[in-house]
Amino acid sequence: MPYFDYANGCPVDERVIEAMMPYLTQEIGNPSSVHSLGLKARKALDDAREKLALLINAADGDVIFTSGATEANNLAIIGYGMRHKRRGNHVITSSIEHMSVINSCKFLQKNGFEVTYIPVDRNGVVNVDEIERSIKPETILISVQHANGEIGTIQPVEEIGEIAKEKGIAFHVDATASLGKIEVDVERMNADLITLSSNDIYGPRGVGGLFIRKGVRVQPIIVGGGQERGLRSGTENVAGIVGFGKAAEITMKEYRREAGREEKLRDEMIRRILEMEEAYLNGHPELRLPNNVNVRFSYVEGESLVLSLDMEGIYASTASACTSKTLEPSHVLIACGLKHEEAHGSLLFTLGKGNTMEDVEKLMEVLPRVVERLRMMSPLYKAKGER
Repeated sequence: MPYFDYANGCPVDERVIEAMMPYLTQEIGNPSSVHSLGLKARKALDDAREKLALLINAADGDVIFTSGATEANNLAIIGYGMRHKRRGNHVITSSIEHMSVINSCKFLQKNGFEVTYIPVDRNGVVNVDEIERSIKPETILISVQHANGEIGTIQPVEEIGEIAKEKGIAFHVDATASLGKIEVDVERMNADLITLSSNDIYGPRGVGGLFIRKGVRVQPIIVGGGQERGLRSGTENVAGIVGFGKAAEITMKEYRREAGREEKLRDEMIRRILEMEEAYLNGHPELRLPNNVNVRFSYVEGESLVLSLDMEGIYASTASACTSKTLEPSHVLIACGLKHEEAHGSLLFTLGKGNTMEDVEKLMEVLPRVVERLRMMSPLYKAKGER
């Protein structure tokens, strides 16, 4: 049964599970304990931190672990903003960020900050010149995602990072969607803060990370016993962190080859889908994650497509799982200039290690038939035929 929803949920790599098992069974030490079991747990955390830092070309002491990418985004934006509020109260971000970024910015707005949301073009690319024009003396933080998890568009973060560095402004990059798909390099990006996610590289859920460049000060949003350099209190999820580290180690060795394989599947899917009547691609046609296919079909609702494909044993999505709980169309697609009915007709396929060309063939056997059946039920499509 073809699974095309890897952006919303990845299986945990078997090698990751194997690495985690000792810390779910016999290795029960608390990393804060001074006895030998505690020291062994502490070393496991340090080893995982080193592997993750190596993946993003960072110093291992600059990575802290969180409960996931959402918490990391909150810590980066709220933590940095509140820590530096006296120095300035202006933040710049894009209009298509993940909701954990947007809602963190809204939190700052309620606490005396001004936030500028930079528009994107029809392909979802943020306007770099507009970012530079929006900078004020009060600007302390710019937050722009590396790539969008819904439409797959890759942002010009290196250019933005250069501007931020030149102006003395902290730069945060949400690399949740890009880690393990394309290169994430803290130095090339000139990033001060980078959000990382475990499950998106076939690690366990409930674990994330935040790169915080040495010298960058962030106010903790969770307080307690002072774990993770005092920035993320709470007993560490040792097994999960070990799994994240193992996933990072595997990703470092394999992601370029896997990305090339997925890119071929992606291109074939896009080519064949766009041969269908009134089918369109969302997102940038070239500056795109290798595993992302976001398309829309006129006169058809995306949710109906997802449910119809599900009945055929094919799994896809309409948008990010974090935004699909409402009946509103994707804010990302609306920001790209799509009409509400166009956004509602969109379908998201995200590829992963388990996909093959056979999955693509199966999809293309089913998808045209499903779209045609749903269109025949649409009064707008019928009206079009009568004109």
